[in-house]
Amino acid sequence: MAEYVNTFFFGIYPYIAILTMVIGSILRYDQDPYSWKADSSQLLHRKGLRVGSNLFHIGILLLFMGHFVGLLTPHWAYEPFISAGHKQILAMTAGGIFGSMAFVGMSILIWRRTTQDRVRATTKFMDMAILLILFAQLVLGLFDHSTKRQASGWLVHDRAG
Repeated sequence: MAEYVNTFFFGIYPYIAILTMVIGSILRYDQDPYSWKADSSQLLHRKGLRVGSNLFHIGILLLFMGHFVGLLTPHWAYEPFISAGHKQILAMTAGGIFGSMAFVGMSILIWRRTTQDRVRATTKFMDMAILLILFAQLVLGLFDHSTKRQASGWLVHDRAG
């Protein structure tokens, strides 16, 4: 039973999720193509927008690229250059920096949306819902990062060498 659960969640479910995303995106674009946007609040209040937006977007893109490269790079490709333990240190350090950038940027953007009257008046429920869901995901990732760092001592020791 445990093998089936493992196979389902790590072998089958990711493909179901990707297929659902692709089909849902195609159907949404076909049914309501003008709903693929967020209303801009740039003209209403600019304070904090440039810093917050840049920090968030740069941080989140670098986090995505780090996960993408880190998860898809086979061991033989990095083994001649860096050990598994040092790769983990590099990933944890870079992930902490980029996650912190995204956290600060997202905090500025949420502060802006909730404290500026003109921006808050034009903010829709789904705008705030998505911001808060992304923020929760970011906080959970940073919390997981900080607890793993403390628990593992930042290093996976190579037993072979």
